[in-house]
Amino acid sequence: MKKLFLTFLLLFLSAPAWGQPLERPAAMAPLVVSDWSSFEDLLRHAKSVGITAISTDVWWGKVEGAGEQKFDWRYYDEVSRAIMNAGLKWVPIMSFHQCGGNVGDDCDIPIPAWIWCRLDCKDPDRLKYRSENGNESSEVIALWADDLARKEYMEFITAFRDHFRNLAGEIAEINIGTGPSGELRYPSYNNHDHWTYPGRGFLQAYSEPAKDDFRRFVRDKYQTLERVNQAWHTSLTDWSEVLPPSNADGFFSRQDDLKIQYGKDFTDWYNGALVKHGRFMINLAREALGDAFKGVPIGIKIPGVHWQMNSPAMPRAAEVTAGLIPTSIDIASEETAHGYAPILDMVKQASSHGHPLVLHFTCLEMDDQPNAPDYSLAKDLVFWIAKGAQRTGVTVMGENALSSGVTSDHGWDNIDNAIRWSSYVGFTALRLKDLTANDDLGFQRYRRLIDEFKPQGAMP
Repeated sequence: MKKLFLTFLLLFLSAPAWGQPLERPAAMAPLVVSDWSSFEDLLRHAKSVGITAISTDVWWGKVEGAGEQKFDWRYYDEVSRAIMNAGLKWVPIMSFHQCGGNVGDDCDIPIPAWIWCRLDCKDPDRLKYRSENGNESSEVIALWADDLARKEYMEFITAFRDHFRNLAGEIAEINIGTGPSGELRYPSYNNHDHWTYPGRGFLQAYSEPAKDDFRRFVRDKYQTLERVNQAWHTSLTDWSEVLPPSNADGFFSRQDDLKIQYGKDFTDWYNGALVKHGRFMINLAREALGDAFKGVPIGIKIPGVHWQMNSPAMPRAAEVTAGLIPTSIDIASEETAHGYAPILDMVKQASSHGHPLVLHFTCLEMDDQPNAPDYSLAKDLVFWIAKGAQRTGVTVMGENALSSGVTSDHGWDNIDNAIRWSSYVGFTALRLKDLTANDDLGFQRYRRLIDEFKPQGAMP
């Protein structure tokens, strides 16, 4: 009997705990390929360890930078050809943000310069995010200009569809950039604001269109200023006085976002505008792609904003400034996915309209650093998202946030732990070249993970 128990125990310990197969082991290509011979060698190596797909940014500024509807796909013809010649699937990312200015960026490709005047020549600054510091971001078009930019986004995705439709069977997913770094977030921790880790980040709600949108939200909710004043304990006399926090440092240090109705209303609007933008981009992509890529999943990404989560002074503030969570719901509850329910619900609803949808989430390689100055709960966050996705019925795949995450055994131990014990069904390694560091450690660990979590019926 004891021997039988030990046998079952060994089987339990050696078996995948969650039981989810790793449906898509993938890796990211360089931001821009410059050495084609080395790239092709890396692709062959990736194929040999069991990687099945390669994601590449399809830079808006690289393809359409010469002028409106002057599309140049030659570089991506070569990229896709190299990937497919290696026997791998392609995951193109419709990258409507600039390349440069984010962690790990080693390139400089702004979004098309003509776009600003094309959309609003009289006041192009209205198209940009403006932060609590008064700084503007040119990395991406602000979500409050979605209606203005719709035609340009649509033309770009449609041009991609028409050019690459014959490769539909070789494309594993089409990812849609929804903000800075291609992620569904505000540029709260970007270079334009001189942000440094692990700061809370800066609110991006201070352009005139943003203020106007906030006023509309408040008017729709309360109807009259009298009701606003009753809820906020204020004495406003004109709708023009409905504004984002005038002192964001005080707003967060007093925990107004968590404790008073004005703060909860503000974060509801701020998060809701971002969720609306995510839905807008998904629906636009679905319309533009049409039936040409029928059955090919559409993907979007949210970042793992894991710092300041455990801060006693301003808990969860970095996630709030990035727009990822509202504070009117219980952000400590599994029922709300610790605040991520609005995003997850949007993804789930969008998944029911044609193309299957995949949510990508970063920071699977990271440790908790619960004390000052990080106050990070990265591991907790990884599992909160996975549990929330499972509860909501959303397909979720993971990534490492920093390239160093795939260059050490410790990073891979955390990745393995996330895949083993939660609902992630895919992983994308950042980036191909980094897998070769430390005598190919990344490729070796990835092979081990792929072999253990191989889908049932997959070729050995």
